[in-house]
Amino acid sequence: MATVRTAKAHWEGSLLEGAGQVALESSGIGTYDVSWASRANESDGKTSPEELIAAAHSTCFSMALSHALAGAGNAPESIDTTADVTFQPGEGITGIKLSVNGKVPGLTADEFAQFAEDAKKNCPVSQALTGTTITLDVTFTA
Repeated sequence: MATVRTAKAHWEGSLLEGAGQVALESSGIGTYDVSWASRANESDGKTSPEELIAAAHSTCFSMALSHALAGAGNAPESIDTTADVTFQPGEGITGIKLSVNGKVPGLTADEFAQFAEDAKKNCPVSQALTGTTITLDVTFTA
């Protein structure tokens, strides 16, 4: 059964001088301010589409990696993932860097790196972002 998640954006004014909000409708957990300045410069307490993509990507990757590891008999103690989404005004999103640190008993660093590489290629958010360069930095805690 498919699920649908909904976010709703409201914007007022021009791109450079305007501002808006994005509401996470499905979960109801909040409405967040957005602006061009928060996207192209410093966040100043506001979010951006790129930060929301980073949140989605880091979470999806962690879930996919955890699932693959557990399916192979090596449930992780912990997985910590950071997604850095780079936005260049006039060009758009120019790349995403995933950085993961995992603690998985019974696995070597090389084995963990292979699972992480597979999760990078196959998590649904990575697949939705094909066409964007996605890099991966892996650290491992035995």
